[in-house]
Amino acid sequence: MRIAIVAESFLPQMNGVTHSVLRVLDHLHERGDEVLVLAPSGEGAGAVFPQDETVSGAKVVRLPAVPVAGYPNVRIAFGAVPKVRRLLRAFRPDVVHLASPFELGWRAVRAASQLGIPTVAVYQTEVPGYAARYGVPFLENWAWQRVEAIHLLADRTLAPSTFALNQLRGRGIPGVELWRRGVDTERFSPAKRDAVWRASVAGCTPAGSPVSVIGYVGRLAAEKQVEDLRVLADLPGTRLVVVGDGPLRAQLEAQLPGALFTGFKGGEDLARIVASFDLFVHPGEFETFCQTIQEAMASGVPVVATGRGGPLDLVQNSKTGWLYSPGDLAQLRSYAQDLLGDDAKRAAFAEAAWRSVQGRSWSAICAQLVEHYEDVIARTAVPAR
Repeated sequence: MRIAIVAESFLPQMNGVTHSVLRVLDHLHERGDEVLVLAPSGEGAGAVFPQDETVSGAKVVRLPAVPVAGYPNVRIAFGAVPKVRRLLRAFRPDVVHLASPFELGWRAVRAASQLGIPTVAVYQTEVPGYAARYGVPFLENWAWQRVEAIHLLADRTLAPSTFALNQLRGRGIPGVELWRRGVDTERFSPAKRDAVWRASVAGCTPAGSPVSVIGYVGRLAAEKQVEDLRVLADLPGTRLVVVGDGPLRAQLEAQLPGALFTGFKGGEDLARIVASFDLFVHPGEFETFCQTIQEAMASGVPVVATGRGGPLDLVQNSKTGWLYSPGDLAQLRSYAQDLLGDDAKRAAFAEAAWRSVQGRSWSAICAQLVEHYEDVIARTAVPAR
């Protein structure tokens, strides 16, 4: 089939949205589908990109974009509905996939509707929830209005977790279905654990016992609440490792002076580091899914995460990890101490975490996505175009 993917975020910016789109592109390329990606430019608004830019066989068309204030790596594409409509009309897709739609997605869903092309909107970012974290709570209602408008116009909305699904249904959005995320269990594996790396970053306690490594992986941005990890910074016999980059890195380095900040890591480097953690902690309250939790579990690492959003589906309390009440940092510290202080318990949680994600391949997840494409195409009367 012919598929247009409108990505609110894309390469060179790496995040959960980009990662998911790349896995989908790989799957569609293997199937032999024809794919067009509409994405923000990666540099200045007037940046010129090669006409033949392709990613996994898909043609990429860049639209002018401007950086978000205070977060230059995140770019918002602009361009009127008629321009997006012209691009879609020229490509003649059977379906339009809206990846975490907000600004560009709002233009694309209207353009597709005007052309009679069915749309599948993948809800992936709780933009309204970010408003308070960025000091602009008065924008939350406006952001929800935008999200609702997009998903009310789309033919189908896919939510990554039961929390997100219920959140959208509660706001009156119909046709919402669950579509989770896959995880590469070959890349993320307990076998990648690296004793040499562990020794280089943590070493041993004065008594000669190994230091436990507490890890976080993700953007260093306000919505991730990485500063909450300060309650773990002074746990005896531990070393905090923060993997990722973002606008708050310098601030967080000052708040967590004893932590190791590795910067952005990907590929085998990331897999090796994650497998070398003893405990994975994620304090963010606005995760619609949280892919890094799945990757930690696939690496045989138990998790402590906030009990809101996507982690509710991923972490089984008292089996694969612990979920603490949002904002209760004393509970976060207590749960970390519980697992780090009991080697047998931590090993049992690690084994259960690893088992819980087996079978969640990207191939299976993307096959489900294609079924959603086929269903909305069959349900939608598409006029000649």
